[in-house]
Amino acid sequence: MEAHLLQWLQLATRWLHVIAGAAWIGTSFYFNWLNDSLRPSSETQSGVSGELWSVHGGGFYRVSKYDVAPERLPEKLHWFKWEAYFTWITGFLLLVMIYYLGSGAFLLDPRVSQIGRGAAIVVGLVTLFGGWVVYNALCRSPLGKRPVWLAAVLFAFTVLVAYALSKTLSPRASYMHVGAMLGTWMAANVSDVIIPSQRAMVRAMAEGVAPDTEKGKQAALRSLHNNYLTLPVLYIMVSNHYPVTYAHPRGWLILAAMFLIGVIARHYYNLRHRGRHVAWLLPAAALGVVGLALATLPDTSLRDQSFVGSRDERAAYPVVRAILEQRCVTCHSATPTHPTVGGAAPLGVELDTAQQAVTHAERIARAVESGIMPLANLTGMTQEERDLVVRWVNEGAASE
Repeated sequence: MEAHLLQWLQLATRWLHVIAGAAWIGTSFYFNWLNDSLRPSSETQSGVSGELWSVHGGGFYRVSKYDVAPERLPEKLHWFKWEAYFTWITGFLLLVMIYYLGSGAFLLDPRVSQIGRGAAIVVGLVTLFGGWVVYNALCRSPLGKRPVWLAAVLFAFTVLVAYALSKTLSPRASYMHVGAMLGTWMAANVSDVIIPSQRAMVRAMAEGVAPDTEKGKQAALRSLHNNYLTLPVLYIMVSNHYPVTYAHPRGWLILAAMFLIGVIARHYYNLRHRGRHVAWLLPAAALGVVGLALATLPDTSLRDQSFVGSRDERAAYPVVRAILEQRCVTCHSATPTHPTVGGAAPLGVELDTAQQAVTHAERIARAVESGIMPLANLTGMTQEERDLVVRWVNEGAASE
């Protein structure tokens, strides 16, 4: 009962996380497009730097942007902040529920390090909040006046964090914590820099004084960072479904490459919205993904060599069946018995019968070959057993 309710709680939280994230990203993309699409006003208006006409939902819209502020403060002023706040809050709750309050199987991997769960949680929290302290300090340092150099340093810092986490937490947890750190930067940019700057601007207007330009510059810098961080964070969010990335021996390097690819793709659209069409950027990003896919192809020659002494014999299903029952069926069953699993098999993959094993053969091979399953190797699957299961699949996954 408890495990069942926990799954529903996680589902509801994840759903809210996706909804809030979609709203945040949508407004962020829209306002960046809006800023880059403004054109000189067709009418003379005091203080207006540009305007945009658009049509949507059967109506026409006219948007004007002021250089600083209008002469009179409007009665109703819309703020965009709760999308960011709820995205971070729900994401942090998911991190706590899945990685910190669970059994530790998602957070730890004894093949990576022997760190305890308490220490791993401390590492995770330091990554989130310590990462923000470092990021914020760099942005406010003299380096903040040199955006390109600042971006290079922040990228190097992110890669260093990813590498350090890959040697401390489980592969999946290390990826999620890098994403959570970047998400913390983005949400804190909104709460600690962008919104306070906007409030100061509104207050200055109400008092009839000039706004603090330094606050405005910091807000613009953080908004620019949030713009470019969006696609890398989205990549990390979806990557947990693909162990070919985070479970790779150099998963941190794949993350770094995908980070750059996401930035390149975002840069293409930023330039295009400003009227500059740099055609080669998107193909370069696409080729980067293809290159990563080819560079991470598994080395089948090593797999074949692991059974050099018995290549004349096929991998017998009864032996594979015994391995599955001992290492996999405790979770992947119609009636799971492992304490880390609720009342249903993860991802609906049940391996109680020979036919089910054959049906899921390719998924089994990918999971055990990458080392991502069994989860944190809680059931103690040996490398010899992994090689045998993969060989069985490669030979046709016969159930006899």
